[in-house]
Amino acid sequence: MNKIIIYALFVISLASCGGADKEAPKEAEDAGNANEVSLDTAQLKNISLSLVQAKEEQISKVFKVNGIIDVPPQNLVSVCMPMGGYLKYTKLLPGMHFNKGEIIAVMEDAKYVDLQQDFLIAQTRLDMLVKEYERQKDLNASKASSDKVFQQSKEAYESAAITYKSLSEKLQLIGLNPSKVSEKTISRSVPIYAPMSGFVSKVLVNIGKYVNPTDVLFELVNPEDIHLSLNVFEKDLEYLYHGMRVYAYTNIHPEKRYACEVILIGKDVGADRSVNVHCHFETYDKNLVPGTYMNAELIGLSKKAWVLPTEAIIHDGADHYVFVQKGARRYQKVKVLTGMITGEQTEILEAEGLKLGVDEIVSKGAYTLWMKLNNVAE
Repeated sequence: MNKIIIYALFVISLASCGGADKEAPKEAEDAGNANEVSLDTAQLKNISLSLVQAKEEQISKVFKVNGIIDVPPQNLVSVCMPMGGYLKYTKLLPGMHFNKGEIIAVMEDAKYVDLQQDFLIAQTRLDMLVKEYERQKDLNASKASSDKVFQQSKEAYESAAITYKSLSEKLQLIGLNPSKVSEKTISRSVPIYAPMSGFVSKVLVNIGKYVNPTDVLFELVNPEDIHLSLNVFEKDLEYLYHGMRVYAYTNIHPEKRYACEVILIGKDVGADRSVNVHCHFETYDKNLVPGTYMNAELIGLSKKAWVLPTEAIIHDGADHYVFVQKGARRYQKVKVLTGMITGEQTEILEAEGLKLGVDEIVSKGAYTLWMKLNNVAE
């Protein structure tokens, strides 16, 4: 009886050893194919892989930047009163629209009265001295008057003309037309006219306040020539060129795109390693106001290249891989060198052992294969 039991245990032991020997080759096979992963029917059904082939297409580099709405210096005006004075009237409020030539404020001061008075006196004196000069000129020509008297008359006339011209310029400086100034129109008030059409950006004074000649009363903006000012990083400068297409959008309405083109590329790299780039809007939109934060996509020059869906590319540090179908439910990891990324596509520059346009490459489900391959390796 004891001999029978010992024999049975010996048979079981041999069977166990034989089973272990059968599993060993499979483990060796898995270890020798570290770049391949196989799926059974159930796994393939659960993963739902999709296969694609690399395509040769025209692509353009698209990179995203940000910036603000800006206006050129000639479209941003600071309104001052060169002679100073008190603000008597204004109706301006920030954001208000105005037209060129419209009265936007009225200033008053006794200095304006003195200036008009001095101008009219200089005008009267000049008229008298012109006549005297012409008379002395005729007398001197006929030798009825000495050269000295003629020279004195000429000097007085030229001095009066200089005084008249300088006072005339001062009147125009404060917005008064010298030809319309007379003893009947002398006023202590002077209107300020809008130099252009646009919108009020800032109102820096209030009625009754005295302003010095250097004080700014209002800041006015003509938004019809607004620019898009973007900050492009140094590493992307090689892709920039004049006339480059740009599509801008706000954070509030990202679906609304504004077409622009690059008109100016800065030559100085800032502390943040970026360069200022100015773009011109193809169509003016009154809803775009200076200072608005904008996002933008810059579209580079197009070229012909092999591309794959970006979801097919697996990133492992600085390396990139794809999975190529090598048989029924069998997929091999292949290293590739990628180029530019355009939307949902990635450029393939090099792929050793991969026949672009021929081999079937895993698109959807590539990451799942990557995880399974790593688990098998571990």
